[in-house]
Parts: sequence; C-alpha cells; structure tokens
Amino acid sequence: MNEAMKALYERRSIRRYKSEQITREELDAVIRAGICAPSGKNGQSAIIVAVQDKATRDQLSKMNAAFLGTKSDPFYGAPTVLVVLADADSPYALQDGSLVLGNLMNAAKAIGLGSCWINRAKEVFATEEGKALLKKWGIAGDWVGIGHCILGYPDEDPAMKPRKENYVTYVL
Repeated sequence: MNEAMKALYERRSIRRYKSEQITREELDAVIRAGICAPSGKNGQSAIIVAVQDKATRDQLSKMNAAFLGTKSDPFYGAPTVLVVLADADSPYALQDGSLVLGNLMNAAKAIGLGSCWINRAKEVFATEEGKALLKKWGIAGDWVGIGHCILGYPDEDPAMKPRKENYVTYVL
C-alpha cells in the first residue's frame, strides 16, 4: 500500500502520550506539512504557533479546561501544542485553518507521532488572556482560534472505531 494512504487510513486521535518531548526535526516536519495545506484563493489566512515551553503549554491547557468546567488536562499530557489561528477577516478562516490541522495530524502519523485536534481555541483566544498571549508572542491583528493540534509520542495504539453506514452516496 502507498505510504501516504497507509498514514491516512491508520491515523487515530491519540489521548495518551509519553512525557518525552518530540525533536525539533519532527516538529519542523509536521509544521512544514501544515504550511503546505491548501487555502481558499491561496489566501493562506492561517498561522501556526508552536508551543513546547511547558509553562505556556500548561497555561493553554488550563485556559482550555476552564471552558470545559474541569481541571483535567484537555491536552492529554502531550508535550507539544500547535495552535492554529486564522485571519478573522478572511471568509475562508475556518476552512483554511481546518485544512492546516488536517495536514498537521496526518503528517504526525506519517512520521510516527501521535496527534489529536483539541477544540476551544476560538473561545480561548477570544478572551483577554488569550489576546494577551498573542500580543506577548508578537502576533498583531484580529485572529480567530481554529484548533489546537497536540503532538507527542503515543502511549496507546487505538483501533479504528466502526464507521457509520451510508457514509457515502454515489451518484454515477
């Protein structure tokens, strides 16, 4: 089977990670795939913030957990978080950011990393604390959070869950 198709078929959302940080080479390879994602009218409205600093990662986790009403880690112990944001003025912000996230997760699988899309980036970066983080990171402008892609070495190997019937309708 083609290696690209194998990675697509076998990618799963990972919710248990080893504590070891991924390498810079692995991080850069995944980010490169995200940057190569297609975008509406090639507007490239999305950006990626790579977070490996533990204090910042933990702050993002706490902010995200607050929207769930929990104190547990919504990042499942993953040591790296890729925050995907998009230009709030782009009519393709959601689509562009979603394509970036898909590429990030598929690239992670292709090189042996685990990943999972974590929601609530929209809510996190709409807060004053979220806006302050963007300012601290030197990101100016009006941005909407699309999602968090957590990365790490998987500490589980989940099987694919059954797919629903009638997933596809063919009109031939």
